[in-house]
Amino acid sequence: MKLVIVDDDVALLNALSRRFSQRGFEVVSFAEAVTAAQLISLKADSYLLDLRFASQSGLSFIAPLRQALPACRIVLLTGYASIANAVQAVKLGADDYLTKPADLLQLEQALRGEAQPAVTSVLDTPSVLSPDQLEWEHINRVLTEQDGNISRTATLLGMHRRTLQRKLAKHRP
Repeated sequence: MKLVIVDDDVALLNALSRRFSQRGFEVVSFAEAVTAAQLISLKADSYLLDLRFASQSGLSFIAPLRQALPACRIVLLTGYASIANAVQAVKLGADDYLTKPADLLQLEQALRGEAQPAVTSVLDTPSVLSPDQLEWEHINRVLTEQDGNISRTATLLGMHRRTLQRKLAKHRP
């Protein structure tokens, strides 16, 4: 099974490449900027994409991969999980959406198509969210609606742009 891993965290990339190679995968990895055409040309069975990849977004690769290779598995991996990103990834054609740190077995099952869609783990939030979680989800939803425009989002939320940037730099509560 051919696997392409796209992640700018070199240590994680090397560890995943080594572990999946040991499990019988033929692994091709990218730690620097890559184009969708380069990924498509590899015609892999599975693609493991980082959401924030250098100056790129793993989301930008999903639709072209899905269109060119409809049978491939596409798994988005992120340390910045949000419901808005999960929904967007699924709408674009991702098969799974996993958060870092992810268990190797869970990753392998997602790449082979053996697991339940991992998006449910992001969407199965507790029935009562903390105020910090509600704020984080709201900020990310507004930011997504504004196509990532920080200044416009800050204005709509009634906060200073620097305050918004500090809040966005934090991990999901």
